[in-house]
Amino acid sequence: MSRVLHFEIQADDVERAKAFYTAVFDWGFEDWGPITGSTYWGIMTGPEDQPGINGGLQQRPAPAPAPGQGTNAFVCTVGVEDYDQTERRILDAGGQVALPKMALTGMAWQGYYLDTEGNTFGIHQPDTNAA
Repeated sequence: MSRVLHFEIQADDVERAKAFYTAVFDWGFEDWGPITGSTYWGIMTGPEDQPGINGGLQQRPAPAPAPGQGTNAFVCTVGVEDYDQTERRILDAGGQVALPKMALTGMAWQGYYLDTEGNTFGIHQPDTNAA
């Protein structure tokens, strides 16, 4: 079985994307440009001793799909402790609702958002009382 080990986010404005993900999820960024030979930021999503993966942020190499055309990428979902608080942070940082909060009955709250670069991502709060 194969597992996801790394993810990448493409951005039209890399600095704007860094600000968004720092404001929403408190992610950290390391400049990996000297290693890759191009603009590339390593994304540190949390401590190494906790479950999860880290990723990368790069300049978008081609135009993003227009609104309403759907995604052209792998959509990642981020686990959160407080769905409503995280949604407020997303909206305050310039994100938009793509699909509103919904109950995965008996399991969790789930929803999808667009970042400042038009990329889709999900948030997921485990909750056995979700209905």
